[in-house]
Amino acid sequence: MRRLVAETRLHPADLVLPLFVKEGLTEPAPLASMPGQVQHTEESLVEAVRAARDAGLGGVMLFGIPTVKDANGSQADAADGILQRALRASRKVLDEVPEGTATPVLMADTCLDEFTDHGHCGVLTADGRVDNDATLTRYASMAVAQAKAGADVISPSGMMDGQVAMIRDALDDADFLDTSILAYSAKYASAYYGPFREAVDSELKGDRKTYQMDFANAREGLREADLDLAEGADIVLVKPAGSYLDVLRAVADRSDVPVAAYQVSGEYAMIEAAGANGWIDRDRAVLESVTSIKRAGADVILTYWALELAEWIK
Repeated sequence: MRRLVAETRLHPADLVLPLFVKEGLTEPAPLASMPGQVQHTEESLVEAVRAARDAGLGGVMLFGIPTVKDANGSQADAADGILQRALRASRKVLDEVPEGTATPVLMADTCLDEFTDHGHCGVLTADGRVDNDATLTRYASMAVAQAKAGADVISPSGMMDGQVAMIRDALDDADFLDTSILAYSAKYASAYYGPFREAVDSELKGDRKTYQMDFANAREGLREADLDLAEGADIVLVKPAGSYLDVLRAVADRSDVPVAAYQVSGEYAMIEAAGANGWIDRDRAVLESVTSIKRAGADVILTYWALELAEWIK
C-alpha cells in the first residue's frame, strides 16, 4: 500500500554518477574519506562508465586530475589532457549499443580547480584574486575541447559571473549547437566539500568565499539561478543538496528548465561513517536522503550512490 500511494519515486534515469579519473595511475586509488569511491585509472573508468550504462543511469559526470598542474590550468583544455582522453573513451563505451538504445548522458566538469596549482576555480591576478573575465576565456576553451572530445553536457561549476553566456557563445561558434549546459547556479561555500578535495588532489589554500555563495543566503541563490536561466542554461543546479532543500524547492518552483542537485562528498561521507559505526541504518539513510532531494524538486540528482541505488530501485 505504501508503495502504491508513494508521492515521490526514484528511477535510475534520475541519477548521475560522478567519476574521478587520475592521470598516471596503474590501479584505482581508494579514497579514505569516501569509502567505496576511487580515483580511477583510464582503464577502470571505462568499466565504471559501462556499469553506469548497463544500470540505466541518467548520466555520468567526469572529473579529470592531471599529473602536472600550473597557474592557468593548461591541461584543462589540452586535446590530449586526461579529461579529454577520458571523455573520448567514455563516448566510445556509450556508443557501443544499438542505435536508439538509451544510454547515460556524458557530462564534463568545466572548472579549473582540478588543474591549477593554487586550487582555485579561476585564473588569479598578481595579487591573488580570482580574475572573473580571464577565467571566462579559459572556460570557453575548456567547453569547446570537452565538446570535441564527446561530452553531451558542459557543466560550469566555478560560479563565475557570465559563465553560461560565454560558454554558449563559444559552443555555438564552434558548431556545437546541440551541446547542453548544466549550470552550477546556486553553489554554496560549504564545509561539505571536504572529501572532494581529496578526490581531486586539490591544492587549495584558503577558501572560495569570494565566488561561492554565503550559506546564510537563500534569495541570493534564486537570483543566481535567474541569471543563469537568462543566459541560456539548459539545466540549473543547486549544490550541496541536503542542507539546501529550501533553495532547491524555490529554484524548482521558478525554473522553466530541469533542475539538478548534487549530493556532495561530505553528505556521502557522513552517512557512510555513521553506517559503518552502526549508529544508523546505512541503506535506509541513503534511500531516504536521495528521495528527499527528489521530493524537494530535483529532476536530476548527482550522487555517489547512483549505481547502488539503481540496483535497489530498478
